[in-house]
Amino acid sequence: QLQKDLEEVKKLLTNATRKRVRDVLVAEKQKLELEIKNQPPPKPKDVAEEEKSSLGGYTVKINNYGWDQSDKFVKIYISLNGVQKLPAENVQVNFTERSFDLLVKNLNGKNYTMTFNNLLKPISVEGSSRKIKTDMVLVMCKKKREEKWDCLTQVEKESKEKEKAAYDTADPSEGLMNILKKMYAEGDDEMKRTINKAWVESREKQYKGDIPMDI
Repeated sequence: QLQKDLEEVKKLLTNATRKRVRDVLVAEKQKLELEIKNQPPPKPKDVAEEEKSSLGGYTVKINNYGWDQSDKFVKIYISLNGVQKLPAENVQVNFTERSFDLLVKNLNGKNYTMTFNNLLKPISVEGSSRKIKTDMVLVMCKKKREEKWDCLTQVEKESKEKEKAAYDTADPSEGLMNILKKMYAEGDDEMKRTINKAWVESREKQYKGDIPMDI
């Protein structure tokens, strides 16, 4: 699916002529390429088929989790009642440098999956592991660099930045001011003269409006 999206973006990119549109498409292309690169490698067909046939019941996608971190690890806590009663091989985690996926097979007649792509920072595949505790699976992602993570994934980070940007320009006049500054910086001499004139007239009106009527 990601590959198809990438091909579609590439087609649009070849037909795009406007700079802003091209910039948006280039950014989307790079994002898709990163997601494809960080996907877990495909399993051989016979292994995939064997796993598929061994899965009983239906598969549930896990959405609820908790997480924290130490200097060396990012820890993801997934609550699953009775998981400690399963054979260890029924709880599998595959790691890549920027992703992991969890598969819990045949827990009370269901299978459970969770996938994290585009982790915020790279992890050590060899140093990462999972632990089975009472009613919980703990996924331990070993940090490649001992630094604080603000969130788990790149998508979360971008979402927070967009929210912050929207909050920062919550005042409509401030948002307009930012647009005018951008137009001024990128505009030609005529554009700059027009904006300057509008700015001066606006300030004059504002000044006159501030003068008390009895003066």
